[in-house]
Amino acid sequence: MPRLGGRKLLERIQCHLSGELCMGRDSFFDFLRDEGLLVRKRRNRVRTTYSNHWLHKYPNLIKGFIPHKAHQLWVSDITYIETSEGFGYLNLVTDAYSRKIIGWELGKSLEAKHTVAALQMALNQLPKGTVNVIHHSDRGVQYCCDDYVKLLRKNHFQISMTENGDPRENAIAERVNGILKTEWLNQMKLASLEQTTKELNLIVKTYNQCRPHGSLDMNTPEYAHYQHGEFKKHWKNYYNNVEKTELKINSFVTPNKVMAKL
Repeated sequence: MPRLGGRKLLERIQCHLSGELCMGRDSFFDFLRDEGLLVRKRRNRVRTTYSNHWLHKYPNLIKGFIPHKAHQLWVSDITYIETSEGFGYLNLVTDAYSRKIIGWELGKSLEAKHTVAALQMALNQLPKGTVNVIHHSDRGVQYCCDDYVKLLRKNHFQISMTENGDPRENAIAERVNGILKTEWLNQMKLASLEQTTKELNLIVKTYNQCRPHGSLDMNTPEYAHYQHGEFKKHWKNYYNNVEKTELKINSFVTPNKVMAKL
């Protein structure tokens, strides 16, 4: 896990630090900075969502919804992977409660058959008798097509979709995509889709079984998948903090405004 991140790395190795090696979070980040080991963000963008189509689009059912166990809410998304042969497209299905990747398929195109294959892998892990699971995705044609919708309906799913292009409407799926790419795939020189598929087998296993999550009280998705109830979060919602700050600024009344009203 070469780009795991400082907080999670410290969580994993804390039990091995003692004596002169013992250090807190700030000291550990100072050490990483001094040694040039901090993770740098990289940005790339390839369009994978085509929502300007005539197929039926479903409403967003998960506003304010917080799952309290596995198989209450699944989220799906597609991201691209660059190889020497060209782009591959990774279709993912993630359990929103545990953040566990339960279905995936790498395709050489954006055809819906690859998206359906990822969903079928996830369905193979669904406990018998489970109904009314919410499946949430963007409004891409792959998720609105007849084959995908029929498979969801056959297994008694509720279908939910984003209402605009805001990535926060499918934040968990976007986050999982980002983790796989920034922490693993973007660091590799991938020659072919076949090689990428082999690498993904190991990456998904490592992600599910070894990588701690700040949103899961630093537990792994595999562990969280068999728990219930809310986890303690080890991250800050910076977007909400910005909104609160702007609200305070906008609602602040200056003495000049008071005098003008008088």
